[in-house]
Amino acid sequence: MPAAVTARISPARSTAVAARVGILLGIAVAICLVTGLISHWIQHPPAWFWWPAHPVWLYRVSQGAHVISGVVAIPLLIVKLWSVFPRLFARPILGNPLHLLERGSIAVLVGSMIFQLVTGLLNSAQYYPWRFFFTTTHYALAYVAIGALAVHLAVKLPVVHTALARPAVEPSADSGTASRRVVLGAAVAAAAVAGVAVAGQTVPLLRRISVLAPRSGEGPQGLPVNRTAVEAGVAERARDAAYRLTVTVGERTAEFTRDALAALPQTTATLPLACVEGWSVSADWSGIRVRDLLGAVGDYTGGDAVFRSLEQGGLYSRSALPESHVVAADSLIALRLNGEDLDLDHGYPCRLIAPTRPGVLQTKWLSSIEVR
Repeated sequence: MPAAVTARISPARSTAVAARVGILLGIAVAICLVTGLISHWIQHPPAWFWWPAHPVWLYRVSQGAHVISGVVAIPLLIVKLWSVFPRLFARPILGNPLHLLERGSIAVLVGSMIFQLVTGLLNSAQYYPWRFFFTTTHYALAYVAIGALAVHLAVKLPVVHTALARPAVEPSADSGTASRRVVLGAAVAAAAVAGVAVAGQTVPLLRRISVLAPRSGEGPQGLPVNRTAVEAGVAERARDAAYRLTVTVGERTAEFTRDALAALPQTTATLPLACVEGWSVSADWSGIRVRDLLGAVGDYTGGDAVFRSLEQGGLYSRSALPESHVVAADSLIALRLNGEDLDLDHGYPCRLIAPTRPGVLQTKWLSSIEVR
């Protein structure tokens, strides 16, 4: 870059700042990536994937960390781009193959990062101003970002190493320009404020100061609701006196009215309802253990159980509960929530609630359970 241009760039827009902010950004992105992959694999499990049923708060922490780290990454990415922006237009724009590879990786990396963080933030607020399906697109672009980041690091690692090893020279106090320490401090402070602003939907102690948390614990019976019975089109059938829950275990099938379910031995468990948008709320759920209900119908010898909702169609009108969760003592067919009958919007007449599961897999308004 010409010396005349370099002289006009603030010393705070330095490789040293970019490298240090990049490290913080890399940590946030790594946490976001790993926890995001875990959430996706829980919902769409590969054959090799296994997720434990305990501790009960595991998914709550994992997905909360996913959303918080994603939000924290936003101000860090802004500062990172600010620090390198003038140098993105240094001559030559393309240059030799290595320089071309670097520029290409930067373009793909910046584009995919902005897309992932912006769409992820809008998803946490359940706002979708696009036509593509968020989950699969978000998952696919994560691998694009990983690839671009790997190429970028391979090209830039020597530069980063040199920048971190070299002593920082701060501008004089009367120079009128911000120091590197001020910029780094502002980046860290902005990231911390952004994280706290949404962390309350996962961490109850921060709920009152998390001004940007989309979910705060408000809703029927003290729990938020993403999808109401009216929106799911099940309100009439859920209240129907002819309602029956059909349970199939092997070759045996039985039907239960809600009163029949209530007459079976009941268990109460304190479990968090944790959703992919990052919010979670603990509650007391009462109902029949899944394993006990299956045992009342037939001889459960293992395997996943498939739960279907009264909702017709839709991606989450059914879910599969892994065997490790089926046999867990706190996996319930819930009839009551916080000492009251389930609210219609929380799954009345009965719903699945199991530990360490995303809310979209805690099937509401159950119509059938099947183990073959």
